[in-house]
Amino acid sequence: MLEKIRYITHPQVLIDPELDVRKWLLSDLGRSRMALLAASGALTGTTTIISSAETKARETAAPLAEALGCDIILREDMHENDRSATGYLPSHAFETAADEFFAHPTISYHGWETARAAQSRIVAAFFDSLRSATDGDILFVGHGAVGTLLYCHLANLLISRIHDQPPGGGSFFELSYANQTPISGWRTIEALALQAP
Repeated sequence: MLEKIRYITHPQVLIDPELDVRKWLLSDLGRSRMALLAASGALTGTTTIISSAETKARETAAPLAEALGCDIILREDMHENDRSATGYLPSHAFETAADEFFAHPTISYHGWETARAAQSRIVAAFFDSLRSATDGDILFVGHGAVGTLLYCHLANLLISRIHDQPPGGGSFFELSYANQTPISGWRTIEALALQAP
């Protein structure tokens, strides 16, 4: 029987301006955080892992799948909001762009995928994935921006960056399969690890 659904974002990454952001790797800190969660047993009962196909998401999902003994279903349509039009942006410029992305959901920031379009895409991927799930808990592994857009939809909230995950990534929200409404806002994966039986 389907019970809990969780959405987890990838933790810290190695920022490489010369590399396509979709191919960025987890940093040592990001990897250690995922190893902690994988070893905690907090995700026991998870039988399905559905992940974005981006490298950092796959690297987030891999130790969890190994610990749980389950496969990873990759979905190309769970990628982060498409920011390829501008390429890499330094931190301060990126934060400004992200603010604009959330503040004006129907307007493209210098060629970016709009927040409204990204939300429609991630919501469709989420519900399509649920239709093929059978039993056990389901874990989605993805990214902060589209994760926040999904959260806003499920919680019946207007798109706003005030609902974004905490800095650093490696956060999650949880919902019950029965009503598919978030039980709480974003929490760190360390808080999830502490839920281990």
